[in-house]
Amino acid sequence: MGSKKIKIGILSAGGDCPGINAAIRGVGKTAIVEYGMEVIGIINGFSGLVQKDTIKLNEQMLSGILTLGGTILGTSRLKPYKAGDGEDVNDKPDLIKKHYEELGLDALMCIGGNGTQTTAAMLAKEGLNVIGVPKTIDNDIWGTDLTFGFDTAVHIATEAIDRLHTTAYSHKRVMVIEVMGHHAGWIALHSGIAGGGDVILIPEIPYDLNLVNECLMERSRKKKPYSIVVVGEGIEKASKKSAGAYIAKQIRKATGLETRETILGYIQRGGSPTATDRILATRFGAYAAKMVNERRFGSMVALRNGIITSIPLDEVGGKLRLVDPTNGLVEKGRYLGVCFGDCR
Repeated sequence: MGSKKIKIGILSAGGDCPGINAAIRGVGKTAIVEYGMEVIGIINGFSGLVQKDTIKLNEQMLSGILTLGGTILGTSRLKPYKAGDGEDVNDKPDLIKKHYEELGLDALMCIGGNGTQTTAAMLAKEGLNVIGVPKTIDNDIWGTDLTFGFDTAVHIATEAIDRLHTTAYSHKRVMVIEVMGHHAGWIALHSGIAGGGDVILIPEIPYDLNLVNECLMERSRKKKPYSIVVVGEGIEKASKKSAGAYIAKQIRKATGLETRETILGYIQRGGSPTATDRILATRFGAYAAKMVNERRFGSMVALRNGIITSIPLDEVGGKLRLVDPTNGLVEKGRYLGVCFGDCR
């Protein structure tokens, strides 16, 4: 790159997530302070590159954002390689490449989940110097043991379960709480165990409603006054209703037990990140800046066995990190008498 000051672009794409600002700060401050780079913020994800909507970031602008939820750069779910309604030709990738060059970028940081990392891999194949930074509350990105945002989501879900215990006990009810996770049950599993859930249903473990109902009836027969059922939103259901509403209705219908559902929804994605997520996002961001300095492009930052490293982007796209049914936490839950809706 010669003596010219290195210029990097940062964008955040996909759903919002606690810790994005910490990652932006980690990338930006390290790039500016340690490596003397110039940092450009790209507004609203990949749409900002399509529209050439950017802002120059300096140290002052990066101060005070560590604890903030959301993203100061904004985000969008635009997928550049997918043509929109009424579009015969998709020119977004060409516009991205054109604006990347016009902005004089030497590297592009893509902070996002599975879709974002897939797009990042495709842009890398087009010749752009791309580095992926993984974020998602679902914790389902292939190649990294943990993503920032997950710990905050689990903390929020666990606190909600804690609060439902008191209502469930007072009214002698079955309380069903639906948490996020379209394909992966990490939030349901971790918050369910941390919150003392009696039944935990996740997408990776096929469940039998008869077994769930029998578990709840057995608790009732043993004079246990209430039960907590934690449901991952992505479980299979024979209804268009939300997973939580569907399970609650089936329990009421089959057992006669007074049952209520709570759908936690977007609350899990908002607010200030936990200390764990702030630290992980900062580590990811700082390492990403280091990767630029070492010209290690076409890769995604990852946490592997406690060490920050990287993995080729083309190995990440199209894969999901799901809960193994033999996961140690699942097994420990079974030892405690937690019902996962299966025959074991």
